[in-house]
Amino acid sequence: MNNVLRLRYLTLGQSKQRLLGWTARPPQQRIGKELVILEHRHASSSTARKVILSGIQPTGVPHLGNYLGALQQWVQIQNEASATSDLFFSIVDLHAMTLPYHQDQLRLWKRQTLAALLASKLAMSDQVALSDAEAKAKLKLALFSYPVLQAADILVYRATHVPVGHDQAQHLEFARENAKNFNTAHGQFFAEPQTVMSPAKRIMSLKDPYLKMSKSHEDPRSRIMLNDSPDDIQAKIKAALTDSIQGLSYNPTDRAGVSNLLTLMACMDESQRSEEQIAAESQGLSMRAFKEEVSRTITKGTAEIKAKYDHYIDTAQRQHLQDVAALGNEKARRQAEETMSQVRRLVGTDPI
Repeated sequence: MNNVLRLRYLTLGQSKQRLLGWTARPPQQRIGKELVILEHRHASSSTARKVILSGIQPTGVPHLGNYLGALQQWVQIQNEASATSDLFFSIVDLHAMTLPYHQDQLRLWKRQTLAALLASKLAMSDQVALSDAEAKAKLKLALFSYPVLQAADILVYRATHVPVGHDQAQHLEFARENAKNFNTAHGQFFAEPQTVMSPAKRIMSLKDPYLKMSKSHEDPRSRIMLNDSPDDIQAKIKAALTDSIQGLSYNPTDRAGVSNLLTLMACMDESQRSEEQIAAESQGLSMRAFKEEVSRTITKGTAEIKAKYDHYIDTAQRQHLQDVAALGNEKARRQAEETMSQVRRLVGTDPI
């Protein structure tokens, strides 16, 4: 049975410091950690346990690059996973605290991200009514670095497989090293997580196609948001940077802008045509006409997600989002505490 999970767990003292591989006079402050789990599917205990964990920062409404590069893959993993797999798809909000932020803005971003993930067809329970018990902790902000937080998430859930983008793969080496260090000191306990690379091609900025699509770009026309209206999508694609070369061809090096539009269309194409096939079949189109085709394809491909997002983010659904998060808080906390209880026993900090 699929459950929607949320976790706020406390990382306590030397147990977690050793878990992360810190052995020489680690800091003694408690570390607060919050992880919002969107799906947890328990594996059969009679077979080898495969734990798949992936997360997304709560930076508000995801853009199309986020969806094609991560969320779409999560849905595919969810739909194809066997009964021997545990799945954890998450919103990791402490990761968003590594840069300056405002508390109210972070709360809004979490709601928007949660609504977008649910709209993306991640499985969830429709009957939830658990209260959200707020966890409190002293935060040591110096430890809020991406690799440390990612390693904590991976290890506390004992993940065996971690889907990541190409630009995050190097961070998994830190988690693997911590798992090795702990296992060497205390016996085999943690799996060394395997990297699962997304098969999706990178989606680039519409205004600077040599850069990855990102919310950090100063021009909002550089990205398509999952809640963009058809008019918004059309305007952004119309303004997308291309070139003056006649015809269409897929060449990311020399024709980055045109190639990016071809990739967007290929990712959303119902016939699953490749970039090269679309280019060959669109040779008779002007650039303006081709951009209109791209706009129509993206609008059609995101229509259902936008409609569901608008439903979930409506003020009337606020309690439902809170209930979804609360259900996860209760169940994911138990999962994390199970790991930490075993860690404390292994390192000798369990009750006498």
